[in-house]
Amino acid sequence: MKKLLYFLFHRSVIVAVALLAQIAVLVLMVVKFSESFTQFYWICILISFLAALGIVSSRSDPAYKIVWLVLILPFPVFGGMIYLVFGGSRHPRWLRKAVQSIDQKMVDALKGDYKADTLVKVGEDAAIQARYLERRAHCPVYECSRTEYFSIGEDCYARMLTELKKARRYIFLEYFIIQEGKMWNSILDILKEKAKQGVDVRVMYDDMGCMFTLSKDYQQRLEEQGIRCCAFNRFVPVMSLLLNNRDHRKICVIDGRVAFTGGINLADEYINERERYGHWKDSGLLVEGDAAWSMAVMFLSLWDYAQQQQEDYDKFRPARVPVQGASGYVLPYTESPLDDEAVAQAVYLNMISKAEKYIYITTPYLILDTATNTALCNAAKSGVDVRIITPHIPDKKSVFQVTRAHYQPLLEAGVKIYEYTPGFIHAKNFVVDDQFATVGTVNMDFRSLFLHFENGVWMCKTDCIQDIKEDFLQTQKKSEKIGLRQNRRRNLNLLAQLYRSVLRLFAPLM
Repeated sequence: MKKLLYFLFHRSVIVAVALLAQIAVLVLMVVKFSESFTQFYWICILISFLAALGIVSSRSDPAYKIVWLVLILPFPVFGGMIYLVFGGSRHPRWLRKAVQSIDQKMVDALKGDYKADTLVKVGEDAAIQARYLERRAHCPVYECSRTEYFSIGEDCYARMLTELKKARRYIFLEYFIIQEGKMWNSILDILKEKAKQGVDVRVMYDDMGCMFTLSKDYQQRLEEQGIRCCAFNRFVPVMSLLLNNRDHRKICVIDGRVAFTGGINLADEYINERERYGHWKDSGLLVEGDAAWSMAVMFLSLWDYAQQQQEDYDKFRPARVPVQGASGYVLPYTESPLDDEAVAQAVYLNMISKAEKYIYITTPYLILDTATNTALCNAAKSGVDVRIITPHIPDKKSVFQVTRAHYQPLLEAGVKIYEYTPGFIHAKNFVVDDQFATVGTVNMDFRSLFLHFENGVWMCKTDCIQDIKEDFLQTQKKSEKIGLRQNRRRNLNLLAQLYRSVLRLFAPLM
């Protein structure tokens, strides 16, 4: 009985019921008015027609356009209004001004570090990528930085504990999911101790990501322990485009000198203390040196946006200290859904298009937009060795079916696909030609590429690129290769094929 009451009165259930009620009222209102007033009916038809024109003429991915047209055209009376509430990409002017303010603060804090043209000595391909990220994401490239790759969550976690204990000025944590357990509780013990010592400790978590893992008052509980806290984009029962814009980033910054990122959230399954979907394979990256300062600015800019405040970033800037073991070029970058620039997609497409020998990818979800699908197929057809590792045990069964629905055209083009048989692979890694790599939070799906706040680290000729490549090859040995014939046999069941086709159609909304 207690479990039933807990479920019925859980915040997620209350919010879901409120949203469904609003949708029902909207649909009912439109239908009733249309039946009573001919003029209103034709106004609704006009709105749907204009919405359809707007969708066709927009810069959105074709798959995103198709799914909305499929939803609008059969229901022209209220389809257009539903699109305006949930599907439009234009955010309010006040919000765009706020985003521009964030961008400008990043430029002001980091413009002295811009030096993309120095990569010309490495190659024009590297320089082009760095120039793009400096100009469109306002993220500079750094030479005097060291990177260290962690092929498993347990190793990254152990190193995080070591580095957190060294904090002297500030600790910034920003994660999509935080859940009480061995991992978070041990980190929290350090945070409380550091806060008592006068260290500026801040924690930002996504409210939707933590809806089932943290209590509604968790922000207040941390504040009472001396830890500044922000629950990003509170999930409220009001229909809004902003409900889609979640903070999926994973950032830990210590004194602006050391930073961590990757796929690892602060919950026990990420370090295999709790088994949910077999063995959890993830990855992490440590950045030490000047590039860590760029990640501190990323955190501060989103913190200021969420808290509606303005801070002087210069007071957080660390002194420049030479880093032993620095190699290559390191460029942390961030993705925002509130501008019109698909930065993460551009990073992936650039790496795919510049590959000459191989492209190795690990991703938990393979729900490809048209441009990425075409780029991967063209690379494989051109003789590039394209390999992708996805999970064998899914965390979301419907999403897993969509992932498998994308196999066929890739396999036909010559892409090699593997499924990680021990369990679930959550790492989001690209490595290309022993020259370039990126590790971060960006899944190969529509939400990560177009709707979420994300981050990653692009690297050129760093020592850890070989570690990322070797990890891929070792993971491949534990994975099942999916052949073209095997995949065709999976599609022989007409009902299963129809189910996957429908899921794939609606993939951009999942």
